[in-house]
Amino acid sequence: MSDRESIPLCVDLDGTLVKLDTLHQALFLLLRRHPASILKIPGWLTKGKAYLKDQVMQRVSLNAAVLPYNGKFLVWLKKEHALGRKLILATASNYRTANAVAEHLGLFDDVLASSADSNLRHGNKLAAIQEKFPKFGYAGNDAADFPVWDAAAEVVLVNPSPAAMKGYALKADHIFVEQRPAGAMFIKAMRCHQWLKNVLVFSPMLLAHRFTDTAAIVQSVIAFFAFSFAASAIYVLNDLFDLSADQHHPRKCKRPFASGDLPIAIGAMLTPLLVAISLSLCAFLPPPFLYVLLTYYVLTTAYSWRVKQVAVADVLMLAILFSMRIIAGSVATATPVSGWFVEFAIFFFLSLALVKRLSELREMKEKADEDNTQRERGYAVEDLPLLLGFGVSSGYIAILVFTMYLGSERVVELYSRPHFLWALCPLLLYWVTRIWHLAWRGKMNDDPLAFAARDLQTFVVGAIGITALLYAI
Repeated sequence: MSDRESIPLCVDLDGTLVKLDTLHQALFLLLRRHPASILKIPGWLTKGKAYLKDQVMQRVSLNAAVLPYNGKFLVWLKKEHALGRKLILATASNYRTANAVAEHLGLFDDVLASSADSNLRHGNKLAAIQEKFPKFGYAGNDAADFPVWDAAAEVVLVNPSPAAMKGYALKADHIFVEQRPAGAMFIKAMRCHQWLKNVLVFSPMLLAHRFTDTAAIVQSVIAFFAFSFAASAIYVLNDLFDLSADQHHPRKCKRPFASGDLPIAIGAMLTPLLVAISLSLCAFLPPPFLYVLLTYYVLTTAYSWRVKQVAVADVLMLAILFSMRIIAGSVATATPVSGWFVEFAIFFFLSLALVKRLSELREMKEKADEDNTQRERGYAVEDLPLLLGFGVSSGYIAILVFTMYLGSERVVELYSRPHFLWALCPLLLYWVTRIWHLAWRGKMNDDPLAFAARDLQTFVVGAIGITALLYAI
């Protein structure tokens, strides 16, 4: 071990050892579990940031085992520890979080962290380190670490900010970078692939055969983007509230915020920006569309905050939210929508929502050592048979509603050859049955629409169905 490597290495936590800011994650967890706390935060902050951190961490705790650690840097730390090097966790995070991380990793000889009275940041952190170690190395990531790096005998940069890279890259003894492209993370956080769901706003116009109505097409396009930006805003907000739950999920832990690849603070700013864009588009649409969109915001926020944790209520809410896209398309283009279609949509999307929950439960059942409560849903693996029964029934009821619609007078008014529409019944029966068969066998992604967007058989069924519709007109 060299002289430089023999000195104690002090390691920052937020942004360095872990990719995200633990206080930001704790704040969203607090707001999700104790919404009334938002009224207390300003008062806590007037007493100093250290006091704020202490009050927050008294009420919530983060699971150190699932935090997104910087993998390459952690591997290096473990090697340094194995060589006998003294490692110190020196962080401005509250001591509760720091101690939990230190206990989980088992690498650190000492912990220096913030308390209710002292915020271990900037000069305070430097003073605390120098009080114990006249000579030390330091691993950090941003401008808050500049005073410590200036006094350190060894400089380690971990996912450095542009300012940190510019000022200390030449002085750095080690540089660890483990970040996915920011642009790609923005697109992923907004879930642009989920915008596919919003094509439902075109359905009233298309089912009314207004194919050549330019005004209706333009209004539908504007409504599509208004709903898409609104949905993205809610997805971001949902991910922020779900950080801790997502970190326990084998796939959702890779989402931009849960993985730390996109700062939580960015998400907090992105949400109101997306809301502003979606609401501004309402100026080009009839006033009733704004009312539908505002209702959508209220319901989706309620879903993200609480309803998604309530069994049965969560899937019913998802079915309603899908159906609201149809209502939005109707009011945007002043096209009356058939009650049969709305009923079909509610039962059909209820079935798909239940597929999603069943798939999640099957995955948890396969992980016998997984604590099911960590994902913060209202179901247990014992509910699998019930979800199967509810979901298959909902799917078949949707198809029954469709067959009843085929016998209505509205069909004769809209279609010159309505008998071709009966071809859709076996196609729907096949698709719904196949989806549930795959879900029960554990071969379904927990998002059935994402699965359908990549499934060849879905495209074949869809092509045949569209052909039947065109012949029926």
